[in-house]
Amino acid sequence: MPTMTNYNPDVLSCLANLSSDEVFTPPQLANQMLDLLPAELWSNPDARFLDPCCKSGVFLREIAKRLDKGLEAKIPDRQARINHIMKNQLFGIAITELTGLMARRSLYCSKTANGKYSVCTAFDNPDGNIRYRRIEHTWKDGRCVFCGANQANYARGAELETHAYEFIHTDNPLCLFDERSEGCHFDERSEEKSMKFDVIIGNPPYQLSDGGFGRSATPIYNKFVQQAKKLNPRYLVMIIPSRWFAGGKGLDSFRAEMLKDDRIRKLVDFEDASEVFPGVDIAGGVCYFLWERDSRGPCEVTNVHKGEKVVSVRRLDEFPTLIRHSQAVAIVRKVLAKKEKSMSEQVSSAKPFGLRTFARPQKEGDILLRWHSGEGPYNRKDVKAGIEMIDKWKVITSKVSYDHAGLPDKNGQRRVFSKIDILPPGTICTETYLIVGVYDNKDNAENMVKYLKTKFVRFLVAQLSFSQDVFKEKFSFVPLLDMNTEWTDEKLYKRYGLTEEEIAFIESKIRPMEATNE
Repeated sequence: MPTMTNYNPDVLSCLANLSSDEVFTPPQLANQMLDLLPAELWSNPDARFLDPCCKSGVFLREIAKRLDKGLEAKIPDRQARINHIMKNQLFGIAITELTGLMARRSLYCSKTANGKYSVCTAFDNPDGNIRYRRIEHTWKDGRCVFCGANQANYARGAELETHAYEFIHTDNPLCLFDERSEGCHFDERSEEKSMKFDVIIGNPPYQLSDGGFGRSATPIYNKFVQQAKKLNPRYLVMIIPSRWFAGGKGLDSFRAEMLKDDRIRKLVDFEDASEVFPGVDIAGGVCYFLWERDSRGPCEVTNVHKGEKVVSVRRLDEFPTLIRHSQAVAIVRKVLAKKEKSMSEQVSSAKPFGLRTFARPQKEGDILLRWHSGEGPYNRKDVKAGIEMIDKWKVITSKVSYDHAGLPDKNGQRRVFSKIDILPPGTICTETYLIVGVYDNKDNAENMVKYLKTKFVRFLVAQLSFSQDVFKEKFSFVPLLDMNTEWTDEKLYKRYGLTEEEIAFIESKIRPMEATNE
């Protein structure tokens, strides 16, 4: 049993993350991703590897270990082998000056590639093949044309980090690497002589604050994936948030592109990001994938939860969104086979009455306004949208699932909706709420509330939800049924012919919703 005196942990497994958006990759995870690649790469002295978003340098370090062992027969001399690997096979672009130093320390065992203690004796420059160059954003109308950063947030002085990542701040990444001189050099002049890579692998930054309300942010990991594909490597492996499965802010076109790309041959998905990034909360989980330039076909999807794996082979574009759990695919197929109308056709868009979240009751009025903390009087004449709904019974749900209702708990179960309620005639609401249904009588409205509270409905909504936001498109798989009927899970399971195994899966993923209006 190891003692404190002889325990020697891997320093890269002990790093604290800077934030939940830019997380360091544990060595174990890096090796799981490398295991997706064909074994023959490790004995190929001509194979080139690029990490375009170096943080700790863990990917390059673990690749170097594999190449050192795999090339032993072809390059017997250890120093010659190390020099060859470091100089000709491994390349990186650091995301900050600090991570550049860390990555060089991890790979070369020295913060400078040509330092006294560097394991590589072939470099005459301090950077080696791990470059960092400070890049400025290119502003247009208050936004960066490359990454979408908000000028008010990121137009900074020289003493602060710009977060303008070099790999994605060019229209043509093919010209970033110039083969004509030593190391990882950048040249905008020669596309034909640009360096070619067999493997691009990394863990890119996930998002940038966009100056919006609260913690609003714009995803940027998708830009790293798209830029890497432009380099046309043989293999691309990246770990990114799973939120792209359902699209959303800045991700709809990326989702469509990924789902149609049949070169994605393996996808490993973690519903709980803390399984691979301990102590890190990433809403919707994370996934890593293998993209193969010269191979096409269905994708091997692996769902991992609490260490248990479920593997299936399927087309990613069977539905407009990627259904995370393979066990859910058959259930959704049975529901859609009925060819019934979708509830998304009747759920309101944002601002059903044209009132923003910050709208408040007036001193007096002839109707009531519901906002997130209560309700009060409002003047009917001041309502400019949704007028036809004012005097009807309305079923509402919160647009954001508060208290993590939209996210899995420690058992992997979700409640999905944090609040469902009925607005009687003469009551309106702010954009805090979506209107799910509008009815002439209270009985129909009450039946809709019961329908929404079934595990069946919430399970179908959950298949399109990878965050706490709820909007009309999330109801696309939910059938629009007659609300003269009081629907229960038992009736719905029977209506759609679900098996005992499918029912058990739904029950395992959706937790009961309290009888109160929560």
